[in-house]
Amino acid sequence: MNESQLDRYSRQLLLPNFDIEGQLALSSATVLVIGMGGLGNIAATYLASAGVGELILADGDHLELSNLPRQVLYNEGHLGSNKAQAAKVELLAKNSESRIQAITEHLAGYPLSQAVAKASVVLDCTDNYQARQSIHRACFNAKTPLVSAAAIRWEGQLISFLYDQNASPCYECLYPSMSDNQLSCSESGVIGPVVGSLGVLQALDALKIASGCGRVEHGLLKLFDGMEGRWREMRVTQDPECAFCGSQTA
Repeated sequence: MNESQLDRYSRQLLLPNFDIEGQLALSSATVLVIGMGGLGNIAATYLASAGVGELILADGDHLELSNLPRQVLYNEGHLGSNKAQAAKVELLAKNSESRIQAITEHLAGYPLSQAVAKASVVLDCTDNYQARQSIHRACFNAKTPLVSAAAIRWEGQLISFLYDQNASPCYECLYPSMSDNQLSCSESGVIGPVVGSLGVLQALDALKIASGCGRVEHGLLKLFDGMEGRWREMRVTQDPECAFCGSQTA
């Protein structure tokens, strides 16, 4: 690390059990953030600022005026711009040493599998079930850790899957089937700080996984009620009849 890096990350270097080793681990990590909306724009900001070596940002959507209350990395000047590309510009302005790749399309199929296989950890910041299912399956097959979050109305949830440890359950043990209409904030509404809070926690889990510092539990579902300001936790267990991981371990 050079003098500038030692100065920039000095507060992180003071952390017990992190130190230079943790920072160097971060600098060699590749984090894939899929979805640069309310969750992804917050998570990516903390990841880039913390010194993650390479960020891959993927989103095929363009910024709309209704996005701005919760997607605070962007501003009115970005309206109509691709979210991944706009985020890359803004994050490089915050940390010019970041290596950032913007994928300006929705990842699916082989390109998704390629990107997941390259990553040290994947953040699912999407807002539809079909994408979440595809991302989870790609992470499961590549044994890449997955940090997934969702938010709608005043509610949010966070769960991490450490597939590199051959742990169970999988995402489809939790959600074997779900329609995309059940996850639409465009119809049900959402409050910005709830989304932001979950994005921050996604970044925290990703930083702990990438640096090897701290504890992240596989399959621990954390549920947030923003109206009441309360958290609940549930441990997800493997479904022996899971249509996906059940067939993988049979």
